[in-house]
Amino acid sequence: MASRDDDGLVFVALGGLGEIGMNAGLYGFGPARRRKWLLVDCGIAFAGEDVPGVDLIFPDIRFLEEERDNLVGIVITHAHEDHIGGLAELWPRLGAPVVCTPFAAGLLEVRRLGEPGAPKIPLTVVEQGGRVTLGPFDIEFVAVGHSIPESNALAIRTPLGTVVHTGDWKLDPHPGVGRPTDEKRLTEIGDEGVLALVCDSTNVLRDGISPSEADVAKTLVEVIREAPERVAVTTFASNVARLRAVAEAAAACDREVVVFGRAMDRVVDVATERGYLAGLPPFRSAETFGYLPRNKVVALLTGSQGEPRAALARVANDEHPDIALSAGDRVVFSSRTIPGNEKAVGRIINNLVTRGIEVVTDRDALVHVSGHPRRGELAAMYRWVRPKVLVPAHGEALHLTEQAKFARAEGIQSVVRAMNGEMVLLAPGKPAVVDDVPVGRLYKDGMIVVSAGEATIGERRKLAFAGVVSVAIALDAKGEIVGEAQVEVTGLPPATREGEPMLELVADAVADVLDGLPKARRRDPDAVANAVERAVRAEVRHAWGKKPTCHVHVIVV
Repeated sequence: MASRDDDGLVFVALGGLGEIGMNAGLYGFGPARRRKWLLVDCGIAFAGEDVPGVDLIFPDIRFLEEERDNLVGIVITHAHEDHIGGLAELWPRLGAPVVCTPFAAGLLEVRRLGEPGAPKIPLTVVEQGGRVTLGPFDIEFVAVGHSIPESNALAIRTPLGTVVHTGDWKLDPHPGVGRPTDEKRLTEIGDEGVLALVCDSTNVLRDGISPSEADVAKTLVEVIREAPERVAVTTFASNVARLRAVAEAAAACDREVVVFGRAMDRVVDVATERGYLAGLPPFRSAETFGYLPRNKVVALLTGSQGEPRAALARVANDEHPDIALSAGDRVVFSSRTIPGNEKAVGRIINNLVTRGIEVVTDRDALVHVSGHPRRGELAAMYRWVRPKVLVPAHGEALHLTEQAKFARAEGIQSVVRAMNGEMVLLAPGKPAVVDDVPVGRLYKDGMIVVSAGEATIGERRKLAFAGVVSVAIALDAKGEIVGEAQVEVTGLPPATREGEPMLELVADAVADVLDGLPKARRRDPDAVANAVERAVRAEVRHAWGKKPTCHVHVIVV
């Protein structure tokens, strides 16, 4: 049995296992008491309606903060928000070197310039195919196809074996922009011997091979050519291949492209600098939209996930200052709705359709393809890499479990399905979950980051469900009431089923309590507040069926 003083190689996810998004994977090498750690990606998740007031969700990195002195570096596989979006907020807590490709570095820099107070993160820039050494880890960037340029798998070499961490990937011989998945190099790494494959699970429920970006590009030409009036296309701003396909389709149909949305502007700037949009007619600025003929324009918009402040939501509500659509125009959703965003996207589609605007989604035509591998692609990766161990990653519990089953059926003998916080021993010995570390979520609440364990969000949910009653009472030193109690209700129905105004119901309950309290008890402000709160909540519950939050302020004058 291995001693705690022997070198070991472990993997543990702080985010991304058991969920889609918020990717943050840790590799540790060395004796258990003094391991060196490598963080792969530092992403975010987007908040849903279940966390009111929250904008972004970060992985809880308290374990890594405690190990900060042993953190040798942070490596970014690609520049999607769920892999890179947490850096600006969390890097100051870690301070480790960050390694990424030029495109990711460019996006980090333009975002920093657009956000006052964002930290200047020292970056080591490595081209695809390059290598870097951080502590005991020798890391090679291997090109893979995905829906953003310069995506990489990582071959992480250690004295105990090589781990291939796929990041997000797919097979596409014609990706439109950037390099396809490097089958030759992955096979060579497999020939060297691969201990473990930590692999994307997102599309494991689908058979076959994903369609190509080239197929989408052909469809976009047809969809734009057939449109009689204006066309608006919404997609992930980071999908440069899709932006290029839209621009090429617009040019083929004698239309000009107008770009809307800060995220889209940022990506266009960096992609142009890297040469990924070379040879295209220049994009037009937002203010030119209204001057172009209706049949000569294509708008590229942010907001494909229903984000309320993005360009498309404002267009759907007819609130955008620079773009308006009307009956006869066509909106193309060149995107997939991320689970959890269905309601928000549905609201936008319904608003557009109600106004006579045609909506085209991937249910109607091949206007989107995923950037993640289906089963046929996973099987190809297994054949190239030939790992001894597989750890499914990047997926909800169902995806991880299904890839574990599929990998065993494909002949991989050792498969470890782990969730966030579960530490997997990769070597030496039999791979297994051997420990756990604290994990959780951090919420970006305005300009403040709070732990998910704080009462704040739960209190907001309660307020949203049952409203709030505020009561202010003034007493003199003898316990006599000074004036009348002041009552305000927020979020409650205006009246009971019998028609009694809710405000009067609460005011009467307060008056009854004060009249019934002995003068000796009225000299105790806390006793008065507690009695009034209990009575108000009981009275409202009897009339409404819900107990509101009740704040009672007793002032002695």
